[in-house]
Amino acid sequence: MIDLPIADDSTNDARARGNVRKLAVAQALAGANSAVIFATGAIVGSMLAPSVSLATVPISIYVVGLACGTLPVGIISRAYGRRVAFIIGSGCGAICGVLGALAIFNASFALFCCATFFGGFYGAVAQSYRFAAADGASAAYRPKAVSWVMAGGVFAGVLGPQLVQWTMDIWPPYLFAVSFAAQAVVALIAMALLCTVDAPKPAPADLHGGRPLLEIARQPRFIAAAICGVVSYSMMNLVMTSAPLAMKMCGLSLSDSNFGIQWHVVAMYGPSFFTGSLIARFGAPRIVAAGLALEAVAAVIGLSGITAMHFWGGLVVLGLGWNFGFIGASALVLESHRPQERNKVQAFNDFLVFGVMAVGSFSSGQLLANYGWGTVNAVVFPPVLLGLGMLALAGFARRRAAQQAIGVPGPAS
Repeated sequence: MIDLPIADDSTNDARARGNVRKLAVAQALAGANSAVIFATGAIVGSMLAPSVSLATVPISIYVVGLACGTLPVGIISRAYGRRVAFIIGSGCGAICGVLGALAIFNASFALFCCATFFGGFYGAVAQSYRFAAADGASAAYRPKAVSWVMAGGVFAGVLGPQLVQWTMDIWPPYLFAVSFAAQAVVALIAMALLCTVDAPKPAPADLHGGRPLLEIARQPRFIAAAICGVVSYSMMNLVMTSAPLAMKMCGLSLSDSNFGIQWHVVAMYGPSFFTGSLIARFGAPRIVAAGLALEAVAAVIGLSGITAMHFWGGLVVLGLGWNFGFIGASALVLESHRPQERNKVQAFNDFLVFGVMAVGSFSSGQLLANYGWGTVNAVVFPPVLLGLGMLALAGFARRRAAQQAIGVPGPAS
């Protein structure tokens, strides 16, 4: 996209606000698509897979689709503009719904995995909505733009699980087949909306220049942002992926599972109405640290019992932690690059986040099947400590650089 002169913030933000409204709705619709996959993927997987230990593989394939989609999204956005990438992504969402319904009808585990891969590619495009919202906005409005677009996911938390609840039994004995057909319709609605987003093809000047990616990626702030994004998203995904199947294994109903996922998604996106303001007031590093701490608290709740209330409480706190951790990490990424570097840096960051998450996601089913729900929660603690440690190191490096810039000697130790 073309950067407007930052001297006239009101002009920048008027354009950005128009995009934010559309992208927030698109985020809600895309989030509903992913919520259908997360609410049903492990259960459908357990029905179609040859072994229960493979039940979460379709969700892991979704994460692979996320990882595989991030770099192409950046390339397409850089060459043709973000709007083209958005339309391609929503088309993949529609394909996901159609293939998912066909897979259930034909009892094909492989086809269902193929469906969730396309859903992952759609999710990769949807992840770029938050960065697109900040394009052309003033520095003060960028965190709020990111936050408000993510807030669209609140409606996804209601729409997605309710879509499953309303449609899962319509076509017996093909449980969830109509849910995926409805998902395809939702993706087509999103495509129609995204065609109206003001995201033109980048100017030729934006296609050249900027620092090498390696130089940008070596900055302590970018390293901390990427690691915290990886930790906050991958740990949330690990627990959320396993939760529906764990609830079923503990004797809880599908309605209990849908309810838990619904409020988890609401908790993921609900704080976005004010997360941007919190970042502006307290700084992104503190908000990220709070998010990582909340994910650790969610793991403690998960280790405390296996009643419906324990699952629901843990999922809600986990969602809150993800919101602070991931949106805060996204704000840190925005601080680490120049305008002409944005597409390649943002795509590279998301590739790291979802690439690592894809690797870890394949272990969730094995962890749950072989070691139980307690182990799934216990795995959360070491990565959270790593993320907090990297935040502290990045903060120290920034303070030292500021001291050197003004000629103030740093600490002796």
